[in-house]
Amino acid sequence: MSHDKARKIRLIMGLRRGGITDARVLGALERVPRELFVDPAFLDQAWEDRALPIAQGQTISQPFVVAYMTQALELTDRTKVLEIGTGSGYQAAVLSKVARRVYTVERHRELMTTAEARFAEMKLHNLHTRVGDGWKGWPEQAPFQAIIVTAAASKVPDALLEQLGEGGRLVIPVGRSSDVQKLIRYRRTAEGIVEEPLLDVRFVPLVPGEVRSIAG
Repeated sequence: MSHDKARKIRLIMGLRRGGITDARVLGALERVPRELFVDPAFLDQAWEDRALPIAQGQTISQPFVVAYMTQALELTDRTKVLEIGTGSGYQAAVLSKVARRVYTVERHRELMTTAEARFAEMKLHNLHTRVGDGWKGWPEQAPFQAIIVTAAASKVPDALLEQLGEGGRLVIPVGRSSDVQKLIRYRRTAEGIVEEPLLDVRFVPLVPGEVRSIAG
């Protein structure tokens, strides 16, 4: 057995012990090659359960957090998902293995270009990308049954709640502190929005606006 294969098995077993029970989510993390998404300098840590730095001061999330947030979205193979914060593309690739269609927004064009190359290499055809302001969501494609935000917001963006369909779930880290935030699941019901705190997390901040290149 290869060293990477053994690490991958150890990681998946650790996720199970940590409370990841959705077999489709576990299968997605097993099938998505995390080594494709990490910075080459951290390749030896690709299958460790830890967040790692990527370009533009961003991070690739810890596999447990990716699995936990994906499970919290309650996805099926018919779900239409919006992701805010493409980053390395790892979370989007995992979503694409579980949901029907994934729309992902990133404010850094360089990050999106790199992520798109990875999606093409993996032949992920149910992923749609946009460079833009994540606070605004993707109104042309709304409503969404599930929305995931992979950066911490000081408050929940109104636009994202508005783009949530009936029965839809929004999973987002909320908090002003750069140290720790609370992961919250919002659910749209007939009575209105229901809020459910999940666990403490650490994410980079969700910054409004699109990054303009110097050349542009």
